[in-house]
Amino acid sequence: MRYRLMYFLLSSILVASCGFAAPVNQASVEEKTTRSLVTLPADTTLIVYSGRSEALIKPVVDAFMAENPSITVLLKAGKDSELAAAILEEQANPQADVFITTNMLTTIALAKKSVLSAHEVPGIREIPERYQSKDKMWTPITLRARVIMYNTNLVSADQAPKSFEDLADPKWKGKIAAANSTNGSMQAHIATLIAVSGTRGAARFLEGLVANETTFFGGHTDVRKAVGAGEFAIGIVNHYYYELQRHEPTDNAVAVVYSGQEEGESGLIVNATAAAIIKNSPHPEAAKKFLDFLFETKTQRQFAELNYEYPIVPKISLAPDVRPIVDSQIISTPFEEIAGHVAEAAQLMGSAGVP
Repeated sequence: MRYRLMYFLLSSILVASCGFAAPVNQASVEEKTTRSLVTLPADTTLIVYSGRSEALIKPVVDAFMAENPSITVLLKAGKDSELAAAILEEQANPQADVFITTNMLTTIALAKKSVLSAHEVPGIREIPERYQSKDKMWTPITLRARVIMYNTNLVSADQAPKSFEDLADPKWKGKIAAANSTNGSMQAHIATLIAVSGTRGAARFLEGLVANETTFFGGHTDVRKAVGAGEFAIGIVNHYYYELQRHEPTDNAVAVVYSGQEEGESGLIVNATAAAIIKNSPHPEAAKKFLDFLFETKTQRQFAELNYEYPIVPKISLAPDVRPIVDSQIISTPFEEIAGHVAEAAQLMGSAGVP
């Protein structure tokens, strides 16, 4: 399949080319009413490449089509890297209108390759500037925190690690699960560590994981299920994977640690999902409507309720029992600065022996 063949091309681009605020848990604000007033042709078909799984994005797509009956959305879901590679391959004749990514760094890499189109969604200036694309080439949608989840049948709250640095303790040898070096969130995690702690600090973290014989999986779903089943005591995941596991009917004896929160520590590592319009897309006006819809209050609330994410728009209520986070608890390095460390992150993971 040509998208898989292009995977390594995108990896090379990320290596070559390559903060955060969070909503508070307050009552929902009034629905946004600013909409595009452009009249679209009847029966427009919008093609969306989505790094988010179809199960997680389809309810949002269905809501968009219900509100815009003249637009039919066709989804192609897959890995961020494969879809991004397809966008590069198709740039002379774009086959899609919108790209939704689970990893902000992928979007930034595409913007540097001039394959995205600028668009400013209504309300974007209400969020902190460090979340925004300076040239309006991408729109942040949700935030996800990097956390440590643990199996409470194997680890008590008193025994649990307090930070990612604690995972180098030999007592966790053979007991840790994490995503591998091809995972976008893992890449962003290491790039953030480089930005905050320097190359040596990030290398120490990776060397500690490898020395403790961490098992590296292809994705976080495998990590959270393995920890839930008691196959591993500890898992490194995005926060919503912990939430998904604790809501499972079985294997739900799990708890979570938000790293970097003690006095003198650097803060919480956070990544973001994003959406962008593909340059020279077949249906640019419909694409703008879709991005505007993703940023609206009701849609942001839907992301929070469906997948336990942190909405990018301030003051949206979180899903019940999701831990609120505030600006002071989060690493403040801008996304675009973190993206500049992807090449080094890839090199460090390879040098440390992370598959």
